Amino acid sequence: MNDETPRRYRGSLLERAAEQYGFSRPAVVPAPISTPDEEPLTLNVRAPEPEMPAIDSRAPLLRHGFEPAVAEVEAPAFRSEPQPRPAPRTGRRYAPIDRVALREGGMLVPGSHVTAMAEEFRMVKRQLLLTARAVAAKDGASAADRARMILVCSAQPDEGKTFCAINLALSMAAEKDMEILLVDADFAKPDVLGRLGLPEGPGLLDALAGTANVEDCIVDTDVPQLLVLPAGTKTNGDTELLASDSARAILDGLAKANPRRIVIFDSPPALAASPAAVLAAQAGQVMLVVRADRTSESDLREAVSVLDGCEHIQLLLNSVSFQPGGRRFGNYYGEAGE
Repeated sequence: MNDETPRRYRGSLLERAAEQYGFSRPAVVPAPISTPDEEPLTLNVRAPEPEMPAIDSRAPLLRHGFEPAVAEVEAPAFRSEPQPRPAPRTGRRYAPIDRVALREGGMLVPGSHVTAMAEEFRMVKRQLLLTARAVAAKDGASAADRARMILVCSAQPDEGKTFCAINLALSMAAEKDMEILLVDADFAKPDVLGRLGLPEGPGLLDALAGTANVEDCIVDTDVPQLLVLPAGTKTNGDTELLASDSARAILDGLAKANPRRIVIFDSPPALAASPAAVLAAQAGQVMLVVRADRTSESDLREAVSVLDGCEHIQLLLNSVSFQPGGRRFGNYYGEAGE
């Protein structure tokens, strides 16, 4: 695979994903996903790199097989700046999200007009929500709570996981009758607060260490229905804390605290830090971000093996270059007539 030039594809997104990694298998559970991360591609928060192509998505990996999914995502064009809502009357800490930082990072901006990327994340979240409902209907309440816990991961750094996690959370927060909790679980290199423009504070690691109550560490934002849980105070024993019995109870409690809550974890890369495997065993779904111009098939297969503690693993093919024409979302909302 050429690491410098993104591959170009023809045909459907399903065919592109299958061609990229040579995977195919009968459908089992629907899935989707897509976008860029820490400091790659077109949409970088702090130091944008050379322009990268659109984002593809739609290829879930379910344990022992691979199934293509769908979705493309492009950097959105933004018009007006939505006004933040007043601070909510809750006992939690409150901080407004920096919409300028979102726009400069190429991410979704709450209240902005519908874009291609917004449409793609609508498709992504819909499949994740359908999977959660299917698990609940099949396996009962306990499995339903776990299915509402989604781990966003990648095989290696700079493949798009944090970008995906934030945009997925922003998109899901637009759902009705739902609460979204975005957890920064990349303890070695936490970046969620920086990208959202939120202040540092106690977080998940403090709760796992027994020095804080996890619900008290959650930050309420000015985006309706979006909460953020910081990584917390760094420690060299993060994996051991996560693997403890008390940690399992705390993580389970994040979902059980509100039956309408979806918990999204931004995880460390699976092949770069051990906490990812521990978190995968706790989550009900894994969204594995794969960068088409960088991730090797061997890294992909190894990451799936590391994350095998989760039953539902879905693959998001990111940074794919598209040929002119074909399916494109977002423009329809700005077109006159039919």
